[in-house]
Amino acid sequence: MTFTEKYAAEIEGIIARFPHKKSAVLPLMHLAQHYYGYMSDDAMREVAAILDLDPTHILSLAGFYTLYYEEPVGKYVLEICNDLACALRGADQFVEMACNKLEVGVDETTADGLFTIKTVMCLAACDRAPMLQCNLKFEEHLDEAKFDALLARLREQAAAETIETSVVEKITAYAKSGNQVSVIGNR
Repeated sequence: MTFTEKYAAEIEGIIARFPHKKSAVLPLMHLAQHYYGYMSDDAMREVAAILDLDPTHILSLAGFYTLYYEEPVGKYVLEICNDLACALRGADQFVEMACNKLEVGVDETTADGLFTIKTVMCLAACDRAPMLQCNLKFEEHLDEAKFDALLARLREQAAAETIETSVVEKITAYAKSGNQVSVIGNR
């Protein structure tokens, strides 16, 4: 089954929500990423074909937004903010500790496929650093003990196959709600 076959109803529902078809690009990229595991060449080409866009447009978006991955990632992507404000609050040391605990480097995935560590610039939580975003959920005021507890919780979820509501589940619910996104001046 292809991406467009699996998500045909959701794709149609998402496109219907926007006054301009190409405005549906980001949610469709999330669906494609979920299907393929990352924004593969196939994922980018399919989204481009659905929206009548050039694949390079999709590639540029995937390169710009940190939530789209251009290579395979683990089940849990730990995006640690290490911009200047967070670095002043210990983010660099936190990244080093996290990499050591998981025995990987930045942009690497653990052998079990569970965790990928990435560094990102500004998650807008400078006053709560060190912090990270794990699959879109903020974890703040982190230290080694809190990081250990987070890893334990995520490993439990993975073992029980009970993952919190994902972006894709939110997008598919959004697609089924049927409300069109309004644009000022286009009523």
